Amino acid sequence: MADASPQIGFDDFLAVDIRAGTVTRAEPFPEARKPAIKLWIDFGPELGEKKSSAQITAHYTPESLIGRQVLAVVNFPPRQIGPVRSEVLVLGLHDDNGAVVLAVPDKAAPDGTRLC
Repeated sequence: MADASPQIGFDDFLAVDIRAGTVTRAEPFPEARKPAIKLWIDFGPELGEKKSSAQITAHYTPESLIGRQVLAVVNFPPRQIGPVRSEVLVLGLHDDNGAVVLAVPDKAAPDGTRLC
């Protein structure tokens, strides 16, 4: 079986800054082209609170996300998604139906902790 993933060097991996953060606020995002939720995520004192949107409505409601810890790439440039300026990329995986399931720490880590 051929490997579909391109090879990268370890330095490439280190260049991607993935951190743990806690969702402090979540709201429906009805203006989005695909169903999404607006998120405000606390990444601790170094990075503070960042905003994002995520297409995670199949498995999550805004209320169910408050206080939940997530993983996100924090060093991509901000991206305008409709009226929302997304500052981080929240990470997830597709389930069997193609819906996104959040990638989360197994146990709580301090907000702002970098994936290693």
